[in-house]
This record gives sequence, structure tokens and C-alpha cells, in this order.
Amino acid sequence: MASYVTSKILWRGKTQARRLLRRSIFQNTSRRNAARATVVEPNKDEIYNFNESQTTKRKLPDIVQPFSHFLSDKFGRNHTYLRISLTEKCNLRCTYCMPEEGVDLTPKEHLLSTEEVIYLAKLFIRNGVDKIRFTGGEPLVRPDICEILSELNRLRTGNDPAYHHFDTMGITTNGIVLAKKLPALLEAGLDSVNISLDTLVAEKFSFITRRNGWNHVVKSIYKAVDSNLDSVKINCVVMRGLNDDEICDFVALTQNLPVDVRFIEYMPFDGNRWNQKKMLPYSEMLSLIHQKWPELEKIQDHANDTSKAYKVPGFKGQIGFITSMSDNFCGTCNRLRITADGNLKVCLFGSSEVSLRDTIRSSKDESEIMNVIESAVKRKKKQHAGMINIAQSKNRPMILIDSSRKFIHICNNQSFNQIISTTIDQKNTGVKHYQKKMISAKRGFFMAMKLPNNERRANVAGSLRYMSGLSHVDNKGKAEMVDVSSKDKTLRVAKAEGLVILPKNAFSLLEQNQIQKGDVLTTAKIAGIMAAKDCCRIIPLCHNIMLTKVNVELSLHRDDYSVSITSMAKAIGTTGVEMEALTAVSVAALTVYDMCKSVSHDITITDIKLVEKYGGKSGHYHRKEKELDE
Repeated sequence: MASYVTSKILWRGKTQARRLLRRSIFQNTSRRNAARATVVEPNKDEIYNFNESQTTKRKLPDIVQPFSHFLSDKFGRNHTYLRISLTEKCNLRCTYCMPEEGVDLTPKEHLLSTEEVIYLAKLFIRNGVDKIRFTGGEPLVRPDICEILSELNRLRTGNDPAYHHFDTMGITTNGIVLAKKLPALLEAGLDSVNISLDTLVAEKFSFITRRNGWNHVVKSIYKAVDSNLDSVKINCVVMRGLNDDEICDFVALTQNLPVDVRFIEYMPFDGNRWNQKKMLPYSEMLSLIHQKWPELEKIQDHANDTSKAYKVPGFKGQIGFITSMSDNFCGTCNRLRITADGNLKVCLFGSSEVSLRDTIRSSKDESEIMNVIESAVKRKKKQHAGMINIAQSKNRPMILIDSSRKFIHICNNQSFNQIISTTIDQKNTGVKHYQKKMISAKRGFFMAMKLPNNERRANVAGSLRYMSGLSHVDNKGKAEMVDVSSKDKTLRVAKAEGLVILPKNAFSLLEQNQIQKGDVLTTAKIAGIMAAKDCCRIIPLCHNIMLTKVNVELSLHRDDYSVSITSMAKAIGTTGVEMEALTAVSVAALTVYDMCKSVSHDITITDIKLVEKYGGKSGHYHRKEKELDE
């Protein structure tokens, strides 16, 4: 992974050089075992195609074959990169891959079998493909993925030269189970991994994916970096109002991690409610990064790269931008895709597909299969139709194409920050507190990266727990009750109040105790006391407290036709009784409303608040007169 410290050209040159040397030396042996053996000089007669300035001083062999006309389109593009979706299933429910209504999964018998995946992969390799990436859904939920990798890996060290140019096997994964499965994947011949991660905030991850697991993804990133992989990339789809505030945080990852963080422009697919206003073009991202790192420099892109590569001098990793919407790279596109149900897509954004599954199941004639592939490739257009036309065109949801997370859907067009603002506090104070905790958590996360592996992981674990920012959420993002068993038992008292404003006619009847439903004030008082005693049944994470006293008082005020409600809760225990006092006032107020609504619905419940509390670690609290007036 140290090659990431230098330019991308040097990295790619050394990677390919190392692989080619292995192939020229070892046959019918494991690639991983071969890497440990003694180096033997290659044959002099073999062809050399590496520039000495771009790689090591020793020139290494490659096998040059005429490129197959089957995989060349009419614009002269040779398609050497194949993406194969292994499954439509996923262990996340991301809003950017799954439409709200979900997707209908293809019956198992209509999906490509293990043998069919391997057969098609070999067919494409023999005709010039040198790189295959397995996607999904989530490819790691398919149990035979290591079997597929192993079978294709054997081709690279076998006796048939038709396969020796096959250079790279990679996967694109959400990272949830990658850490667990990585050793087996490496043994099977995996070369590179792309991990999808769109946020460094645990809550935001849960919001986007509808699942917990952010800490598993982070663990997978570290484990991938520490492994023998040639390439570790992080794919981050950027969308205005969701995660555009984290762009510089992602760039900071590359300071101490030899990873390639790739920012992907938000793209339209079926079911993701694409909106151009949410699409942040790479020029804006680049400008934002330049403000923090003016020394950011462009580095040379490799042929057919979809990403525009940049690097902050001195950083171990690099960043890139996949600009499908604002600055397409169709002219150098060398990609083909096979869906999990066996359809060949020559363009990610095209709706045109041909079924290779049906072809190979109905015919054993390889020439017939290749003619079907060639016809599809020759129909590939010069470029896609542009983002507006793409948004209006029919295409598969991304979950049914592959899992590289090219799009995001936000419910009701609200940004995540807007939702958080509404949830935490209608005023700015709550939001500022939340943002402050998130910034502090991220800082701890980045600081941990500078430590040795064992210390780093311990610190990251602590950051994960803190990054939730919520006392009632565990380090896996699940709700939990706070353990108060270690706290001292002290006298706990809390007082709360609220106000019910009635129309004049309802107030007059209440004042005369002539409301049809009965004695409102007495009933409301009893309801408030009962609610305080049952608070733990109403508020899920409240503790069951043995109250020693609850008092609820209701007073009438003719000047504004209101009923003021005050409550006091008292206990000797390890946690406060504020919730009991506030619940008493709330339920008493609702009881007044319920009993008076037959007279009028023009009733307002307002100003429910904690007035005073004491006991416990936080000490004495008393709401100031200014706060009371507000």
C-alpha cells in the first residue's frame, strides 16, 4: 500500500509489474504463495511494454494480443473492463439504491448460476477483458463468491496464454461483512476493493441505509488497508443538503490512510427521485477542497479512468471525482455490465439490454453467443443523453444494476440537516449542540488514525461510541436505557407547569363546574398523578422510579380564561424525576381538553416546562424569571 504515497502512475506501474512477474515465473500455483517465492528472470523473447520512468528499473513481460472485434464498438472503444452483478439482494436498505416501494427480486432460477458466471467471465477474458469487478446488490451475501474468484484466479497462473493478460479482480461492497470475509477473499485471489461510505456520522449512516452498521464499515476499511490488496477505494456519493458538509472530512482521511476517496456526482435512476438541485457538480466540490488545501494538485489519470485524480502533497492517499453528470467520460468508456439476471448492459444509463442468460441456456455455440455480444457492443452510443434526458428516461433501479451507489433519495425533499434540526430542537440551540458533538466526535476519529494499529483501533472504538452523540444510543446505534446503578441515591425533586387557554363560554362552565363530563379539575388532578406514577410505561427509556410524593394543582384565571397547572414529583433514588413532573402536567392538561372539547375545540395547551429541580450530579436548577417570561 505504500505505493499510494507516490503518484497514481507509479502505483499502477508497480502493481502491474508485480503481477506480470508472478505470472512469468509461477504456473499452476497459488498467487498468494507464489509472491513469497524466489524471483526468476523472465524470458528475453517476451514483449516489454512498460516505460522505465513509470515503473521499476527491471523491464517485465506482458502478453500482447490483437484485441477482439467482438468487444470493440464503432467508435473504436475497446471494452476491457467487465462488471458482473452477482445478486440483487443486499443487507442494507439504502434510500439511494432501493425505491421507497422496494423492488421485486428475480426468482433464483432466473439468476445466473455459479457455472454461468464463470463461463461468461472466461468468455469475455478470452476476448480481451483484463479487469472484472463483482457487484450486486451486495456481492458478499452470495455464498459462492470465493468459489468464483478462485476459479478465475487459476486462469492467471494456468498454462493457457489466452488468459494471462487478465489482470484485476475486484469487488464493490457496502463493507458490512467485508472484515469477516476478507481473509478468504484474499486467498481466492481478490486484488482490489471499493467500499461504499457516504458519511462519517453514525446517525446519518443509519438514516441513509435504514440499518445500523457504520462501525462495521469503518472496521472493514482499516482491515482492507492493512491487507495485501493492491487498491482500496472509498466511494462517496455527494448530494447537496445531505453530506456535502463532510467533503473535507473525507479528504482528511487520505492524510494517514493510503486510500483513494472518490466523490461521485448524484445520478438519476428509477425510484431515486433525482433532482438537479441536489446534484453537486465536481467543480463546486473541488473549489470547496481548494479553500482548505490550496496546495491540492492534479495527478495524472490512467487510461480509461472514470475518476479525475487529485492529491494533497504529503498525504498518503488521494482523492478523485467521478463526473458522469457535469463532465462525462463517455469517449474513453471501456466498461460493460452483466446484471444478476444475465442481461448485458453496454451503458449504465441506457435502457437497452440483451439476455446472455437466455442465449447460453438455449445455445452451446460460442460463436452465436459472441455474435449477440458483438451486436450489443456495436449498438453502444457515442455518449449518454445528458442528465436531464437521463432523469426522464426509463432505466432499472440501481439495486438491479450494480451496487456502486450512484444515487441517493431523500424523503420529502428534506435534507438530513433539516430533519435533524426539526427533531432536536425547533430553535438553533439544539442544532448547534448536535453539530458541536459531531465535530468533536470526528476529531477523535481522525486523531485515532495517527496511532499504531492496536492503539488506533481502541481509540476508534471509543470514537464510535461517542460519535452517536446521544446518551440513550449504544455504539451499534441501538436505543438503550442508561444504567444508573452506580449512582448515589439522593433526594430528587422536580417541579413543572403548563397552561390551558379556553374560550370564554367553556371557561364559564368550568368555573361553575357545569361541564357535562363532570368535575374537570378533580379528574385532571387524578389523571396527572396517575400519569406521573406510570411515566416509565409512557416514555420508553424512562426508569421505573418509586415516587414518594406527587402533587398536581390546577388554578383558574379569569383575566385570560386560562387554567394553570403545576406539578411536583419527589423521590429518593439514583435518577431525576423531571419526566414524572412534566408528564403529570401534560396529562392533566390533556384531560382538561378532553372534558371541555364538547363545548369548544378552540382550546390551546401551551408553555409546558420544567420550573425547578434539585438532587443528583447536576445540582440545583431553577428557571430564571427571564426564561419564565419568554
